[in-house]
Amino acid sequence: MQYVNGMRGSAMAVVVASVALAVAGCQPGGSGADTADGGVTPSGAASSAASSKADAPKPGSSTSGSSTPSASRPTPTAPASSAPASGGSAATCAASSLKATARQAAVRPAGTGTGAAVVEFTNVSGRTCVLKGHPTVAGAGNGSPEMNVPLTVKPTGVATSVTVVPGGKAWVKLTFVQVQGEGDGYCVSGSAPVLYPTMVVQLPSSGAHQVALDDGQFAECDDTVTVTAVSALRPS
Repeated sequence: MQYVNGMRGSAMAVVVASVALAVAGCQPGGSGADTADGGVTPSGAASSAASSKADAPKPGSSTSGSSTPSASRPTPTAPASSAPASGGSAATCAASSLKATARQAAVRPAGTGTGAAVVEFTNVSGRTCVLKGHPTVAGAGNGSPEMNVPLTVKPTGVATSVTVVPGGKAWVKLTFVQVQGEGDGYCVSGSAPVLYPTMVVQLPSSGAHQVALDDGQFAECDDTVTVTAVSALRPS
């Protein structure tokens, strides 16, 4: 009987020990059980989570050397440059970059008036620039731009960009309705001929330029002029 009681005591001791171990396994820091059975977080994962909390930067501390990615910040952009990009087009010529002169054209309508004039634009700046388009034209009464008379312009030819290097030149040709006859002459249309000491020639985006002929004045009829586009070739 004592032997049986001893066995019962041993069995009870084993049960008690097993319960104690099970309770210890359920406590924080225990070795843990299979999650498939009890849903307990594996001890390795718990250790990793604890380690991550320990490694997390504290407020005010430096994040240098931490494996945690830093917050994304916008990358500063460089200020835009006013110069043309490499391989880009040169800027349009400013009015101050150009010197304009005029002379009678060698090829012009028959008559006693001006007939046609060639206006030359020289790039007097230190930078390459571009001219393009057909000019507008006005006769300057008494040689004053403030008293000018806009002429009816008839453009001819296709406008293309003309690159003008420092010291380089570009041209337009103006062809007028010619004055006929001798003396003061007459206009075929019946209107009175008009004499202008100077003309104001304005290029698109490149300013207005007052020019005088090197050998006389502008005599024309009907306040109408045919103009070519800016050209890199000197017209005759």
